[in-house]
Amino acid sequence: MPNRSSSWYEEAVIYSIDVEKFADGNGDGIGDFVGLTEKLTYLSELGITCIWLLPFYRSPDRDNGYDVSDFYSINPKVGTLDDFLTFLHSAGEHGIRVIIDLVVNHTSDQHPWFQAASADPPPVASGAKSIFPGEVDSLWTYDEVARAYYFHSFYEFQPELNAANPRVREEILRIVDYWIAFGVSGFRLDAAPLIIADKGLEHANPRDPHGILREIGSYLQSRRPGGVLLGEVNLPPEASDAYFGEGDQLQLLLNFMLACYLFAGFAGEDAASINQGLSLLPEPPPGCAWVNFLRNLDELDFSRVPADLKKNVFDAFAPKEEMQAFGRGIRRRVAPMLNGDQRRTELAFSIIFSLSGPPLIVYGDEIGIGEDLSQPGRNAVRVPMQWSAERNAGFSGANAGKLCQPIVAEGPFSYKKVNVADQSNDPNSLLNGIRRFISLRRNQPIFTKGRLVRLSAEDPAVLVHGFEDAGSLLLLVHNLAGRRIKTEINFGGMQPGKFRDLIGEVEYAGAIQPRLELEPYAYHWFISEGNGS
Repeated sequence: MPNRSSSWYEEAVIYSIDVEKFADGNGDGIGDFVGLTEKLTYLSELGITCIWLLPFYRSPDRDNGYDVSDFYSINPKVGTLDDFLTFLHSAGEHGIRVIIDLVVNHTSDQHPWFQAASADPPPVASGAKSIFPGEVDSLWTYDEVARAYYFHSFYEFQPELNAANPRVREEILRIVDYWIAFGVSGFRLDAAPLIIADKGLEHANPRDPHGILREIGSYLQSRRPGGVLLGEVNLPPEASDAYFGEGDQLQLLLNFMLACYLFAGFAGEDAASINQGLSLLPEPPPGCAWVNFLRNLDELDFSRVPADLKKNVFDAFAPKEEMQAFGRGIRRRVAPMLNGDQRRTELAFSIIFSLSGPPLIVYGDEIGIGEDLSQPGRNAVRVPMQWSAERNAGFSGANAGKLCQPIVAEGPFSYKKVNVADQSNDPNSLLNGIRRFISLRRNQPIFTKGRLVRLSAEDPAVLVHGFEDAGSLLLLVHNLAGRRIKTEINFGGMQPGKFRDLIGEVEYAGAIQPRLELEPYAYHWFISEGNGS
């Protein structure tokens, strides 16, 4: 079990990057490690403490790099191993840790393992479906070379590994060992439930399916004490909880369910939805946490929430079919979903940064970047980063036709209207609002040391919660509605004194002045007097 003193990740601010889309350092139109290294000062000044890199391994790139053909080499289009090591070293100098994707549920069909393999096609478990319904019809595909069928939950070019096979497990640990030796601080474990799933093979259903997660976790701690495993476990909360184990499996889990309930709250301007989402979450073991986000770089997945909740959110934020994916998800960025309203976008991020558990930002969301719905699948949200109003948004010096993906050049989210350079110089920009959230969170140990307190407000549109520590109270208040509200806060028997706002100039005397006035989409981070800040 991780030692409390080594749980840096509980206090982390995580930033997710697709290297190809972030910054082009060599002018070929594709983002790379040289460009990313040049932007580390920006990330450090933003307050980021941990970068999560999407797959950058050698790959045919038919699924955003998740079809890996060599786990031990860098995709040449994003750089060399030396470029990666220079980036890793520079990140450390900026006080930023790096975690990378560990994609060991499947490989590319170009991987030597697959090309050397053969198997008979056993029956598929009842009810088993592809991860990509409508695009992939069968879980088994016949390989002409091997003259055999192979299993895949994803695309047919991503054959699955049998994690019950000791040789496969040994190789997974070898991959972990290889990257740990360079100094990465951990891994985001892709598709964790599928790694341990019954794949229709009798020998792929071990008696202790979570054993491999404990094995990876134990090995990581032995090689890098304090290393972290961040799990992609998109299951109902009661099923997800098992992936923490007793803190000996995955230390962090992406909070997929809460993201759905957050947008339900935004759609209905009703705090009850968000409170319901929070109440569904099991308490993580000591040294573990939920990672909260508004979206990641896949579609926002509503497959595991009530149908009426999904309908309300889709009606509000993804009414057109082109905004949807696989019948279950939304392929849009946060700012466009909220109609480019900076007040609402800041409110949404204020909630993320004020919850228990590390916050996660996707690159570009800190400036309110848009999406490109003309792009296929998940590329709609994986648009090139918008650094300035200069040519190609400052992303690349290449000719526009050579860019890995077109820049968002038209409409309200055009790079000429939404970019880092302009927002850096504007104290009232979204970028500087996010910087304030990060700075405040990092300077308030009560977020990780304090006890979460569930509070309520008289008005149903007001979300309120708090953290209590040694008699001090941090009070977080969010008005989800586009109307002015006067509401009373229910402190549940506590008798707090005077509060001051950590962000604005507002003062609030809880017990003496029970009614709080809130502007439309207002948020306040109040702290009781006597608490250092």
